[in-house]
Amino acid sequence: MNTVIVGTQWGDEGKGKVIDILSKESDYIVRYQGGNNAGHTVVVDGCEYIFHLIPSGILHKGKICCIGNGVVVDPVVLLQEIKTLTQRGIDINRRLKISHLAHVILPYHKILDQLRETKRTEKLGTTGRGIGPCYADKINRCGIRMIDLLNPKIFRIKLKDNLKEKNEIFNKVYRHPGFSFNKIYREYLEYGRRLKKYISSTHHLLNRAIRQKKNILFEGAQGTFLDIDFGTYPFVTSSSAIAGGVAVGTGVAPIKLDKIIGVAKAYTTRVGEGPFISEFPPRFNKFMRDKGNEFGATTGRPRRCGWFDAVMVKEAILLNGVSELAIMKLDVLDGLKRLKICTAYKYKGKVFREFPYDLGVLRNALPVYKEMPGWVTSIKGAKEFKDLPLRARNYLRRLEELLKVRIKMVSVGSSREETIFLD
Repeated sequence: MNTVIVGTQWGDEGKGKVIDILSKESDYIVRYQGGNNAGHTVVVDGCEYIFHLIPSGILHKGKICCIGNGVVVDPVVLLQEIKTLTQRGIDINRRLKISHLAHVILPYHKILDQLRETKRTEKLGTTGRGIGPCYADKINRCGIRMIDLLNPKIFRIKLKDNLKEKNEIFNKVYRHPGFSFNKIYREYLEYGRRLKKYISSTHHLLNRAIRQKKNILFEGAQGTFLDIDFGTYPFVTSSSAIAGGVAVGTGVAPIKLDKIIGVAKAYTTRVGEGPFISEFPPRFNKFMRDKGNEFGATTGRPRRCGWFDAVMVKEAILLNGVSELAIMKLDVLDGLKRLKICTAYKYKGKVFREFPYDLGVLRNALPVYKEMPGWVTSIKGAKEFKDLPLRARNYLRRLEELLKVRIKMVSVGSSREETIFLD
């Protein structure tokens, strides 16, 4: 079985926990896009693990974890992640595989990312990790890939060509001194040497595994509405975060994918700038942020919070071909007297029941809500669906009615054990 886990909102839905749980029954866990601008948080036996590039399935012994060609890799971050996991007793050797075709984030990508943001009238809220400029170089056909770090001659040619152009831009546009060829060349050849044992042709590895009937779990970073095409552009990431990104990000044909699981938070959050129709007012926003510990796993940035937006999630289900849903952090809604679900948008007298991509509409539309009574008791510790308060069960059933997809997993706490599985 080849299964894709995809976020149906703006990322941070709790995919890391779902991936961790499903990794137990998987042979390979594969990251197919994004970079270290995303993070997955997993809690095991009271210990918290935060992942930026390595799939969280690495916590399960014997599993092979792949970083696909669609990922952009910062070697500095990856080596630190390997070091941290090794120090915590996690065996990485022979289990981590990095595509030789994955592109490399270099120092000038990170600085350019930050400088561009300072020039913008309208800020995008970039993490400044160099993700966008690295993907831009990939499309501009001047990118440097992991395989290039293993070939000093090729790396030398590519890096010289890049710096010849980029140092001109840094000097004349940004008044920045630019970068030293020798420093980057020596430093990144060393990174290549240290990572060499992990670098391989992962698309061949995965296709062999499929022929051998192995179970493969594909994990995305971010979420549907940060997708470069279908997100709230331009407030998006620089890669294809939807399930369609699996094929180009791993070299596994779309026909080989068997199941798409969508992950949604029981409410909605987003980090950074951009429209957010169901966002809470400021005071309640802060209350829910603190209640749900809504701070970015990678950047620590506070997340904006709002009611569940069924218009968004329905669109995500359509775009990804979602066949079942996991609803996360339901416990954060404990104690709220009234709950709201956004079922449509209203703008200039028109009601939108399908997601509108017009930025003017998204910025100015008002949410149309259905209200439901909340539950006052804590649901932490619930083991089965019948253990949930009636109002919590009604909330989940209402989501199913609106979204036309069955909910198969419900998270009622941060640990693996605090998860309800529905038939």
